[in-house]
Amino acid sequence: MIHDTIAAISTPLGEGGIAVIRVSGPEAIAEVERVFQSKKPLSAAATHTVHYGFIVNKETGERIDEVLVTVMKGPRSFTAEDVVEIGCHGGIVSVKKVLDLLLTGRTRIAEPGEFTKRAFLNGRIDLSQAEAVIDVIRAKSDRAYQIAMKQAEGSLSARIKKLRHELVELMAHIEVNIDYPEHDVEEMTNAFIRTRCEAAITEIDRLLKSAEQGKIMREGIVTAIVGRPNVGKSSLLNTLTQENKAIVTDIPGTTRDVIEEYVTVNGIPLRLLDTAGIRETSDVVEQIGVEKSRTALAEADLILLVFNGSEPIHEDERLLLEQLADRNVIVIVNKTDLPQQLEMEELTRRIDAERIVRMSLQEESGIDELEAAISAIFFSGQVESNDLTYVSNVRHIALLKQAKSALGEATEAAESFVPIDMIQIDVRRAWEQLGEVIGDSVGDSLLDQIFSQFCLGK
Repeated sequence: MIHDTIAAISTPLGEGGIAVIRVSGPEAIAEVERVFQSKKPLSAAATHTVHYGFIVNKETGERIDEVLVTVMKGPRSFTAEDVVEIGCHGGIVSVKKVLDLLLTGRTRIAEPGEFTKRAFLNGRIDLSQAEAVIDVIRAKSDRAYQIAMKQAEGSLSARIKKLRHELVELMAHIEVNIDYPEHDVEEMTNAFIRTRCEAAITEIDRLLKSAEQGKIMREGIVTAIVGRPNVGKSSLLNTLTQENKAIVTDIPGTTRDVIEEYVTVNGIPLRLLDTAGIRETSDVVEQIGVEKSRTALAEADLILLVFNGSEPIHEDERLLLEQLADRNVIVIVNKTDLPQQLEMEELTRRIDAERIVRMSLQEESGIDELEAAISAIFFSGQVESNDLTYVSNVRHIALLKQAKSALGEATEAAESFVPIDMIQIDVRRAWEQLGEVIGDSVGDSLLDQIFSQFCLGK
């Protein structure tokens, strides 16, 4: 049971048209009414209504702000408790003064993610839905947002609950067969156990198959743009972002640091890293930039290796191709609008033709071909799907793998004719691990860790 009332600013700090302070708990209405002045008392307000008035320090008579107050009575609220939201003028001083006045009573400041945590503890959402809330907030693309919203609505929960229900039925069959052999119950054979366990493993495999794509959609592909100086790396960044994020000149070595930017290419979020040109140099500052480029290269999921099509292949570029032979590389032959001197035959001997994209960043041509090449590497060419149930959370992936392992052990035990009461231990372990995904069995320390990642007003 939750007995206290919490408050926090739910909108970003800074200047803006409005800011929202959220209050939740058994005394939310009374606590806001203590500082709110209007024609009618909030305690008499109907749920889901908006009220005009002023936040007033009733001890001094000072009017703090002109506000709109929204009342949402539990359980029909985000936290399933009484919730009051104060819409006041945006601005650091005005919002802080309203919050400070609220905190002089029986209201305390909320912990990070505490509103969502209360929604989970009060049974309005399960744990996987609660974790999806932070994915909605942090979504880097429309596709990532759609996936997070689908999970927040319970698409993953529904599949996990169906799996757990099937495992409960299997355990029930085992129990009946052990305890009541005289009843006319379907004979519990090892073959039957194997069939049920294998069906559950197949469903878990379907979910895990989506994990790599889901993680990409959630976090984005770390993409390093590399190449020799003055081949068009910064021009590529500017073209993809449609902004002048990087300085572009004819002078080699202009980029001295790693420039980072998020873009969406064909629905795929890319975390672009524009790096300094990789070459031998005596310039101390440029040397630091080159070293940072090599670090970015090592950490990248995808490497866009840019060549100047109007020049022959340089020895440094041959060395880069050798070093990146086992990596996800797309070679971009830039400046195709100029007379070509690049030895394409040599290039195609070193890398598959499907991984080579010809572009003119001056004319902004070749972007579609680059998008297709990225999709082919990470999504086998298919990004769109009607089923938006992706597993992207690292905790969920680990639990699904553990559940699959437990069911695999149950299957092996059945094949070895181990007594069925021993097999039930593995089945129950899988059922419990799936329960941890949706929060049916989870410890307080894990809950604290999960919700500490949220922002204060969520």
